[in-house]
Amino acid sequence: MTIHRSGSRPCATSDSPPTAVRTSAKSSPPPPASPPATTTAGTTPGCPPPSVWRPRHAGGHPISTRDGLLRASSYYRAAEFFLHGNPGDPRIDHAYERGVSCFLDAIAHIPGVTPVEIPYQDTVLRGYFYRAAGEGPKPALVMHNGFDGAAEELHFFGALGGQERGYHVLTFDGPGQPAAIHRDGPAFRPDWENVVGPVLDFLTQDPGVDPARIALLGVSLGGYLAPRAAAYEPRLAAVVALDGVFDAVSALTAHLPLPHEEAVRRAAAEHDEEMDRTIADARARSPILRWAFDHGRYVTRTSTDREFLAEYARYSFKDGSAGKITCPVLVCEATDDLFYSATEESDPRKLYRHLAAPKTLVSFTEEEGGDAHCHPGALRLAVARIFDWLDDTI
Repeated sequence: MTIHRSGSRPCATSDSPPTAVRTSAKSSPPPPASPPATTTAGTTPGCPPPSVWRPRHAGGHPISTRDGLLRASSYYRAAEFFLHGNPGDPRIDHAYERGVSCFLDAIAHIPGVTPVEIPYQDTVLRGYFYRAAGEGPKPALVMHNGFDGAAEELHFFGALGGQERGYHVLTFDGPGQPAAIHRDGPAFRPDWENVVGPVLDFLTQDPGVDPARIALLGVSLGGYLAPRAAAYEPRLAAVVALDGVFDAVSALTAHLPLPHEEAVRRAAAEHDEEMDRTIADARARSPILRWAFDHGRYVTRTSTDREFLAEYARYSFKDGSAGKITCPVLVCEATDDLFYSATEESDPRKLYRHLAAPKTLVSFTEEEGGDAHCHPGALRLAVARIFDWLDDTI
């Protein structure tokens, strides 16, 4: 582990919940050229037979039941992950709804965890509240995922670990994230402060929450979204970028045979058939890029790959907003990140460099099993370090 500190607040390290499947291109195998056909009526490719995960409800084994349901939820989430190139595929909603249903059944076996609906514009944002044991106002952590992850995954990325440590934890799916996009809700937006604001309005209505000790954590693309919100939301006492993102679209332009700035400029053109062919050729060679563009169109509700590329270029701190953050910031970095590694300066380090607030950079290494994007091989370690930093910061 490498820790860099700047500013007046110290940092440290702790402990966390069991590791789960990270269902994304970060840790999943490349998708096939086209989705596999449904095998039998009502089944979803990618899910093992029910005998592998179905809990013994009638046997009086509540822990095994809970764990079986959590496995089932992860299997269903993984099964629909690579199908978004065809948003009309009925297997997408089938698998998503079953995965959420399994998760809801699982948390019925976990004290203090309840589903919530957070008022947002003319709809709601769905998530889960993890209430810590004990009396009196407690610190709270708000958590959201990123480009492709779900609120249910956050159970393993720190929600349960926070509850164990005496934090109230509120997880949610924002615009463009699974609960919204699967249920005809709003698409992604880069001005995440307009999402976090209503979430904090909801959270601070709870008398058990200490409003002076609320932190925000974002996973993956959330490593851009959470700091972006912190730049304009004064109620936050700290923010965690797991992992830090400075310029989101660089993860895509790195796969194109064009300079980054040229790719961004041409993506925004009204017509550019040569650019369209360049993107098509690149995605034909790269399963990761093919998935990213298919999923990107799905969650931003854009019509073409080039239109999505132009939209994704808006998720950047090149506008100087990172310098507006005033609360302490923890920036996490994976030393072999699939998307944001760089020979000169990684995206987390670019974000760290542009921060004016008290800041800490923590690097996770291959020796620790944490060198992959968002550290799926070392989740307990990552959660430990994050909450030790929060303990010392808020």
